Amino acid sequence: MTSRRATEFGLVLLAALLTAAAYTLVSLGTTASLPANVGPFFVIQLGLLATTHVGLRRLAPAADPILLPVALLLNGVGYVFVARLDPDLAALQATWTAVGVAAFLGTLVAVRRVADLERYRYLFMLAGLGLLLLPLVPGIGRNINGARIWVKLGPASFQPGEFAKIALAVFFASYLVERREVLGDLRLGLRQLRYMGPLLLAWGVSIVVMVAERDLGSSLLFFALFVIMLWVATGRALYLGMGGLMFGAGAVAALTMFSHVKQRIVVWLDPWSRAATSGFQVVQAQFALAAGGLAGAGLGLGSPQKMPAAETDLIFAVIGEELGLLGTTAVLVAFVLMVGAGLRIALKATRPFEQLLAAGLTTILGVQACIIIGGVTRLVPLTGVTLPFVSYGGSSLLGSYVLLALLIRISDTANRVEAEVR
Repeated sequence: MTSRRATEFGLVLLAALLTAAAYTLVSLGTTASLPANVGPFFVIQLGLLATTHVGLRRLAPAADPILLPVALLLNGVGYVFVARLDPDLAALQATWTAVGVAAFLGTLVAVRRVADLERYRYLFMLAGLGLLLLPLVPGIGRNINGARIWVKLGPASFQPGEFAKIALAVFFASYLVERREVLGDLRLGLRQLRYMGPLLLAWGVSIVVMVAERDLGSSLLFFALFVIMLWVATGRALYLGMGGLMFGAGAVAALTMFSHVKQRIVVWLDPWSRAATSGFQVVQAQFALAAGGLAGAGLGLGSPQKMPAAETDLIFAVIGEELGLLGTTAVLVAFVLMVGAGLRIALKATRPFEQLLAAGLTTILGVQACIIIGGVTRLVPLTGVTLPFVSYGGSSLLGSYVLLALLIRISDTANRVEAEVR
């Protein structure tokens, strides 16, 4: 346990140094001078990271040493580029980072045994579906940039889908642990249909999200979450095929019936003929990636202001312009490390519920990163989902840190059991 935390401390310190160096280089690139607050920035950042590390050392001393440093590095890189784009947003992002770290530690304090969450499966189901559909409620739902995924309550606005995905992952894991043997026995035929209700519900809700909220990314994320967890629970690849066919059928129907869905697909296939109108955002992202080349234009030397919603939807393109292929590859490697660590945690977990939940939470991280990065690079239609830990946004940071805390708690429990067995 001591060696894990020592490794983690070294990696956290490295993340702090890299973030401070990038922050300094951005200022040199934009103003040709050192930032006036570089000293206080480094001290505050180091204090926040040290607090997180000390809290983890006390609350989950046997946890995986890779997850937290990689998350903090991604968060730091995201903050540097948000500050590069808008100093006012940087102050808000710093505040949300502190709140996210507090939520991370609070989750570790509140959830001492992840297995206890299994008893509240239907409460999590209701909470997840309620949060997912909350933006459709008149009066509080808000339509921003064409997608109705925001909720405004008084002065505060947030994306409830960032928290719905965690609640639904808990429900799916709990339900599938109980039903996996039945769902995995394909010989039952029609008798198995009564247990397929959650799959049909997930399909229906994903289509509602895509159509009513105009959010292709969240729709794909939630449906992929359940189908992948169903596949992991039963070991039946047939469910992957069935899930793909169901989502494809719903998408084709939505494409023919709803203009905003068709518009997203048309822009994805040919943004160049619409470069001055609906394809402007996608085209600017392509120009930014092309301008970055192999090593990038340099921190603070690009032109990210030309891209709409650069701090949220297109943060990966901003990184590509100023750090080039090498920088974007480093970000991809960071996410691969997180996904690999998450899958390793799932394999080491001793309880089926914890195994499935770890796999589900890791799926959220991996699929969400793939959706937004694929959208920026035009592998898939561009959507409004955020890049975890990197994009600007309080809801995204809070949800990501809570998800990270649950993964770390599962890791801590699994490693403790392994140590006792040894």
